Amino acid sequence: MFAQNRLRLTMSMTKPFIFFSVLMVLKSYLAWAVIFDDVMPWRPLLAEIPFIWLIFSLIEGFASKRKMAVYMSVNLLLTGIFFAAIMYYKYYGVMVNYHALEQVNQVTAVSNSVFSLMDPHFLLIFTDIIVLFILLWRNDKVKAWKQEHARRTRRSLASIVFVFSLLLCIFQILPNRTAMNEIVQAQEMGILNYELYTILKSEEIELADAESITQERIQKLKGITPAAAPIYEGIAQGKNVILIQMESFQTFLMNLSIDGQEITPNMNKIAAESLYFPNFYQNVGQGNTSDAEFVVNTSFYIPPRGAATQHYADRQLPSLPKLLKEDGYQSATFHTNVVEFWNRGELYKALGFDHYYDKAFFGEEDQVFFGASDETLYRKTASQMKQLDEAEQPFYAQVISMTAHHPYTIPEEKHQMELPERYEDTFVGDYIRSQNYADYALGQFMEQLKQDGIWEDSLIIVYGDHLGLPIYSLDPDDKQLMREILGREYVTADMINIPFMIYGEGIEPGVAPQIGGQIDILPTVANLTGASLEEQLYFGQDLLNATESNLLPERYYLPSGSFINNTSLFMPGNSYDDGTVYPLPSHTAAQMSATEDEFNRSLELLHLSDSYIRQLPFHTPQE
Repeated sequence: MFAQNRLRLTMSMTKPFIFFSVLMVLKSYLAWAVIFDDVMPWRPLLAEIPFIWLIFSLIEGFASKRKMAVYMSVNLLLTGIFFAAIMYYKYYGVMVNYHALEQVNQVTAVSNSVFSLMDPHFLLIFTDIIVLFILLWRNDKVKAWKQEHARRTRRSLASIVFVFSLLLCIFQILPNRTAMNEIVQAQEMGILNYELYTILKSEEIELADAESITQERIQKLKGITPAAAPIYEGIAQGKNVILIQMESFQTFLMNLSIDGQEITPNMNKIAAESLYFPNFYQNVGQGNTSDAEFVVNTSFYIPPRGAATQHYADRQLPSLPKLLKEDGYQSATFHTNVVEFWNRGELYKALGFDHYYDKAFFGEEDQVFFGASDETLYRKTASQMKQLDEAEQPFYAQVISMTAHHPYTIPEEKHQMELPERYEDTFVGDYIRSQNYADYALGQFMEQLKQDGIWEDSLIIVYGDHLGLPIYSLDPDDKQLMREILGREYVTADMINIPFMIYGEGIEPGVAPQIGGQIDILPTVANLTGASLEEQLYFGQDLLNATESNLLPERYYLPSGSFINNTSLFMPGNSYDDGTVYPLPSHTAAQMSATEDEFNRSLELLHLSDSYIRQLPFHTPQE
């Protein structure tokens, strides 16, 4: 009797429906452990099995001769989805969806960054596919198993399983459609249901009437009261304007010493001679560095999905280059990568830059990652700036550094410091060493501009472009090193905290406590240069004349509906009601506060920005 029951169990388990169901559930456990840090055995089982059975019941009902081939193909497809979800989360900290296909060419360009995040055990997710593929071709018993189960299951039984699974999928998807937090949404729906939902849901949004989007409305939503007599107004009028965007540079690096070694002495020197804003935050999304270029030059928010360069670069964008051109400025942007990367060529047209300098200008001399090193960037940029400075008109230049790019494994000949032993061969250690090199190269640039008489005759803006150390990419050793550095846990607000400093004649050095973000750079520069914003819409505020409050909606790296206010970082759950408030690094838990009114105003600001840009005119052939 026992032998018969064991035989029935063995036969049942070898049926493709059950066999592949078990495999897929095991793979879902791996994905859930990485993304949700959830290893409760019943959660992935209940969340993922309805979708798996939905697909498998169709195979059982309609496939016959090629049933095993179809099972293998579906197994490969679903495995690919789980693997993509794992790797995308490790890189971006968000859920992947089919829109990520828009950036396939970008992913291949940063393949070193992606593969650096891959733990070897992630590849176990493909083990069964490789083994089965080999066995199906070479093992007679497996071939016999394939032939034995080639016939279709009774349609009635397959239909029952299909309807039952479909109902379970619907009951998982419908109640969670309105969840603000995409990670929570995927956890409640199940990863596979979430991917299906993102494909089926409508992307159309009702745009706000463009004429209703006014500066007064934006200022009211942000809680801004414009200064009657702005300080520093026009103090840099007629001066060159140089924006230096530091790759992956976070605020915790400022004034950091490790075992007596100062990590960023040149950035520290600039900050000491500047008005320095330590409570400053990124506003980028999927486009990372290119998004920073967009936000800084437009004072608009990034799109709901994708990079700004992919969705907004075909519009006639109000921008800082165009604004300064009205006051006689010529403009240029410098980046050592190819201009096609992240569609920058179209972005620069939309922003109105007069000139761009990319890999064609910098060449492949001293190449690191995707282009010439920061040393080459700064040396050739300084030479070009000297020519720009000889013209009668002032210039606006944006300089994009790149060598300190993820995964931070710069060549040994670029090392400018000796890491302590405990930092060697760690993600945090590589990051610190690469930023030490970036600082070294920046120091050379600063000295060259001073020798050429440009530094003192310019308004200099230095800021980080985006985070460098994602929390979700750190292993236990890295987290311990960050605890050592900070004296506490490394948290999300630390991750998106970037430095911002303003140097120029007449600007008193000091530390400004004001909360700010990249969205605020354009109006701040406009005030300093005396450029008029009367005819230009913007969503930031002049940080030199800001009221105590600021409201910074965040997107992509944080769940939709997240925002930063004067004391706190707020992240929603399904809605505001089950959201979480975190203190900013400069504040205590007792000071934190985030209201539902701020939550709603943040969402409205994002909606107004989206609506305004999408109703701007397209480029004309003449442009």
